[in-house]
Parts: sequence; C-alpha cells; structure tokens
Amino acid sequence: MSDGPKRLAGTVAMVTGASRGLGRALAIAFAREGAALALCARGIPALDEVANAAAGLGADVLAVPADVRSTRDLERLVALTLDRFHRVDILINNASELGPTPLPYLSEYPQAAFDDVLQVNVTAPFRLTQALIGGMLLRNHGVVINVTSDAAVTGYAGWGAYAVSKAALEGLTRTWTAELAGTDVRMYAVDPGDMDTDMHRAAMPDAVPSELARPDDVARAFIHLLTSAEPAVAGHRLEAAALGQ
Repeated sequence: MSDGPKRLAGTVAMVTGASRGLGRALAIAFAREGAALALCARGIPALDEVANAAAGLGADVLAVPADVRSTRDLERLVALTLDRFHRVDILINNASELGPTPLPYLSEYPQAAFDDVLQVNVTAPFRLTQALIGGMLLRNHGVVINVTSDAAVTGYAGWGAYAVSKAALEGLTRTWTAELAGTDVRMYAVDPGDMDTDMHRAAMPDAVPSELARPDDVARAFIHLLTSAEPAVAGHRLEAAALGQ
C-alpha cells in the first residue's frame, strides 16, 4: 500500500475487462490510489483474484461477473454499482475482443465473428457510457476513457474487425466530446501501445515480451491522465507512452 497521498480518494471507478492484462493493472493501480472499484469480467476466478488483491490494498470493491455482449449483464452491472456506490466518476471501457486467430483477412472474415468484435469493442462502451453519462452530467464531473489501438489509424493486414471497431470507438469518443462541450465531463481515447498481454500474444505470437510495454506501467500513465493538474484536451487521441508516469 502506498504511503503517499491517495490521488483518487473519494472517487468511484468502473473498469471492464478487469480480470487480466491492462484491466487488472488498472484495478490494482486505482486501488492503491484510493478509488472505490466496480469491476467486471467474464472469468470469475480471475476476477475474484483481482477483487481480493484490490481489497487487500484497502479499496471498497464490487466485482460483477459480466459479459459485455449481454445487455442484461450491462444493466445488472450498472444497477449493482449505483446501488453500492450511488455514482461512477471514472469509466474505463477496457474490455476488448481481438477476433479469430490467426488473424484472417477481411475477405475471409467470419461474419458472426465480425459482429461479435463490434459488439464488445463498440456497442458495449456505447451502452455503458450512455447508462452513466447522465449522472456525470448532473454532477458536472466525470471521465470516460475508451481503450483504443494504433490499429484504429493504421491499416494492418489481418487486423480486420478489431481495427474497424477501434476506429469506430475513436469516432464515438470524438462525437461524444463535441456533445459534452461546455461541461466538466471529459472523454478520451487512449492507446496503451503494444503490451505484454494474452491478447497481444494471440495476435503476434512471435513478439519479444521484453520489447513490449508492461500493463503496470501503462496503468500509471492512466493515473497521470486522471490526476494531472492540467487535464489533456478532451476528445484527443492519446498515447500512454506520451503521458507522464
């Protein structure tokens, strides 16, 4: 547990896809900084492990097994979170679906898999944000961070639905930011870069782990974004490597 001031004390953060990779690192980092946490993921044992680790750091934690593809699961996540904490100050739309591996070209992409990737990477963030943004606007305070990728802006062969979904997520971020103009509710799309995670290994099994960013380091960049005395301009596409840690 950190001996310094808790920079997120008094805040409530919701993190999707919190059982592993960046989501797990964010949950632990937020707990160290004093945030109360609403965490969701499909894998119950891994989610429970993260929740217990965060609680061990002193955080008030709600862990909700949920598949973000499911409207019912998302509604349950929001309802349980608001019942427990009464608000959400920080929403991290982190849960992501890569799609089939080895990565197929679009000409061979299974249509059901294409729909599935967009459901997780675009529709779920839209639904969660829509469910929580009203409360943020009533309080005139809140931050939404959508986790994106350089595949959103660079055409990589084989990245198919994942690239399309992240481009759409960035468009969602820009549009919502324009609609939030004049308020103190901020929205960002943050690219964590190439990380040493299960998803990256599935996409690029030959990558050298030592050359990839560590999720813990990326999580510190998110904390800096959230707590900086001079907030970044909302709606901009940000790279975690360029944020202070």
